[in-house]
Amino acid sequence: MGYDLQAVIAGREVLRAASRDLPVARLASLGQGLLLMPMTDALFDSVADGSDAGPLGFWRLPGGFEKTLADWSTAGPVAYVEAEYFGGVGEQQAAVWDGGAIVLGPLRVPEGQPFPPAGSAISQALRQLGVVASTGEDEFSAVGLDRHRHGEGWTA
Repeated sequence: MGYDLQAVIAGREVLRAASRDLPVARLASLGQGLLLMPMTDALFDSVADGSDAGPLGFWRLPGGFEKTLADWSTAGPVAYVEAEYFGGVGEQQAAVWDGGAIVLGPLRVPEGQPFPPAGSAISQALRQLGVVASTGEDEFSAVGLDRHRHGEGWTA
């Protein structure tokens, strides 16, 4: 089975305010007061500025969107995350902006590499957003990112 996700994650108030001017944005509730905005094709097209993808190395971060994320982060931390797995093999990437600047990452766990002691790239980003995991779980599971296996599941 596969898993894929490309999304912005932030606190409820931060992401609701940020998405007000983006009618194509869809928001989904996560645990611990966070919202997720999947990077749908419509959202990608509406926020891309026509420039090439930035230097951060993400697969699906629209050109120029890192500036928007930095702007949004003046109201609170904002993460951009990507994960793609099939048959237990895959990669994930994450970065966090806060106060108008990137404060974590971009972090990348390449295919075939174990997670570092600090945890997966996405778990580290979620920790930066204030997520606390219980004993025996990681931040990814703590907020429910395992509820849907594909980005479309978050908008259904």
